[in-house]
Amino acid sequence: MAFSGALALTDLNDFITPSQTCIKPVEQILPKTEGKQPDSALNEIRIDHNGLYYEVNDSASIGGPATPGKKLEQAQISLNDCLACSGCITSAESVLITLQSHKEVLDFLSSNAAANVASRKIPVVSIAPQSLASLATSISSSSSAPVTPRQILRRLRAFCKEVLGFAHVFDTTFARHVALREHVKEFVERQTKYRSRNQDAESEGGTALPMLASACPGWICYAEKAHPEMLPFISKTKSPQQVMGTLVKHWMGEKWGKQPNEIYHVSVMPCYDKKLEASRADFFNDVYSTRDVDCVITTGEMQLLAQEKGWDLSLSVPDETLTAPSKLVPEVPFPELMVHSGSSSGSYLQSIIEHIQCTSATPLSLSVRQIRNADFEEYLLKREVEPDAEGEIVFKGAKCYGFRNLQNVVRKVGKESGVRVGVGAAGRLKGRAAVSKRGRRGQEMNTEKGYDYVEVMACPGGCVNGGGQVKPPTNFEAVCDTEGYSRDWGQSGVSLEDTAGPLAAKWGNKEWTKLVEKVYWDNLPAPSTNENHHMTNSGGKEDAGYVSEIRNEIVMLADRLLIDITDDLYWRKASGPQHNLFRTNYRAVESEVVGLAVKW
Repeated sequence: MAFSGALALTDLNDFITPSQTCIKPVEQILPKTEGKQPDSALNEIRIDHNGLYYEVNDSASIGGPATPGKKLEQAQISLNDCLACSGCITSAESVLITLQSHKEVLDFLSSNAAANVASRKIPVVSIAPQSLASLATSISSSSSAPVTPRQILRRLRAFCKEVLGFAHVFDTTFARHVALREHVKEFVERQTKYRSRNQDAESEGGTALPMLASACPGWICYAEKAHPEMLPFISKTKSPQQVMGTLVKHWMGEKWGKQPNEIYHVSVMPCYDKKLEASRADFFNDVYSTRDVDCVITTGEMQLLAQEKGWDLSLSVPDETLTAPSKLVPEVPFPELMVHSGSSSGSYLQSIIEHIQCTSATPLSLSVRQIRNADFEEYLLKREVEPDAEGEIVFKGAKCYGFRNLQNVVRKVGKESGVRVGVGAAGRLKGRAAVSKRGRRGQEMNTEKGYDYVEVMACPGGCVNGGGQVKPPTNFEAVCDTEGYSRDWGQSGVSLEDTAGPLAAKWGNKEWTKLVEKVYWDNLPAPSTNENHHMTNSGGKEDAGYVSEIRNEIVMLADRLLIDITDDLYWRKASGPQHNLFRTNYRAVESEVVGLAVKW
């Protein structure tokens, strides 16, 4: 979800519904007054009896020629803009967002350095790979030589340690690996429960299919406040950001001999909504009075932080091109920049597809069909049979990015699952709904298989196009936005920065997003498990066999480390069910505003 530069957080009451917030201004008939004030403007905006707006030049009142009124175009507000304003979040959440900024990080680091040694906290920063790709693309656009995400990670590590005073700098790819493993585990659990449950009984949390991805906080915020009937379908697995918070505050903290409240964890993310995610009550430790992620800054804020400190990210640092070690070292406890196949938004759908293919007793073929655009695609796994025969569909998934596509998926999931969309958590229909095509006389002709899984992201183009990413240069023009709609920024009233500046406040540049996507996959080879898998990116490496061998070695290393972490966090501490540490819960947010009590 991209944030409009014209929108800002304001002091509002708790959640105000769109019908009471987004209203057309009421025409007011004021008594006419003779003459004009001395300092009043020549141009006025007037409204006719049809509600149309006109800009009128009143030069005749001061002796100049009168000009006819100019009809003004009606402002268009997209759903992205609506969700970006504070009407869709509570006033308490808006305060939390304003508190999470790069200035907050600087204030903490300054006070922490001035404190006595015994009371100092360990500052840790974790950086998302999408943020690394965005910074690398921005620097490469003004540099003669291309810069890779690995180089950016090494430069940021040097900057954060030498200038800011952070003790540890990690990327979040290992946390994503943990989240993917837990995600697949949850899907298998849901699938098993769904198949064994009473078909006439209502689905409860943890058994409902299709399972919807939960890594995007913009989608979670939207579902909790606009479509609570979708909550039983949303995966309970934590996002990589929050998994990283668990690893840093609990597992690494024990290694360092520190309690969770003695560690200050900062994450660098491509999305503003990650600030809201970190502030959720589920991720607050009541025992130690601390959050798993203390502060979230966006990619743009990290760039601004480097600029304010005079650190040039375009300058190289020693050993920045060296690949990550094949074995763990104390300085880097996690595998660095882990490779993966799938999408640049986490590969949640791809991880489930690979699991089904690997565990299937019979060969499966994968086909991909574009529904509306590249941000809405369906994936089918079928049993391989005779060439002319139609194979049985084993799995049906979808990739859905952007709110325009997201609303279609919500309606489709509601129809397939027997849920009335838009009426809250009580909207489940009685019995099980089947999607079928019927003939003229009502006989059932065939039944369409519903989705088993949907990878949902609020931002068009996925996480590489997050609202907190670095904006493209002013000389990088785009005709269409990321959802394929043409936008004339000047005609729309958007004031761009001076072209001499390095950045411009543009929203949604499709070509720029493609460049970030390309840079994201640099040095992240992902050999395809199926030739027809459109979702897989190969990184353009020729020696696929060698790359695959290296990838498998790192994955095995990560899996062994995950087992050790699980043993440390669960069995040694006897902290309860295994899945609790990497899972969370969601709840519907009901509006407290009564429509009849609103004063118009």
